[in-house]
Amino acid sequence: KPIPQALLIPQKATFEILDQTYVYVIDDSGTVRQRRIVVSDELEDVFVVGEGLDAREKIVLEGLRSVRTGMTVEYDFEEPTVAFASLKNHAE
Repeated sequence: KPIPQALLIPQKATFEILDQTYVYVIDDSGTVRQRRIVVSDELEDVFVVGEGLDAREKIVLEGLRSVRTGMTVEYDFEEPTVAFASLKNHAE
């Protein structure tokens, strides 16, 4: 199903608290912040983000259980094409 100009994120980068969906965003100084997002559509392995996230922001993809808001982390940036390549559905 075509969704023009959609902001896609892997579902595994999200977590839920009381029926709200969240991601961890990493700022320019490497500090992790919890951010609520609104999912506008759901595909297998992928969420379409309707609100709460900008396409230029970096999110935590692996190790969600190891980070907390306010932590400073070192990370390896993974290009979106690489991150989506291991998912069941192909997303561009």
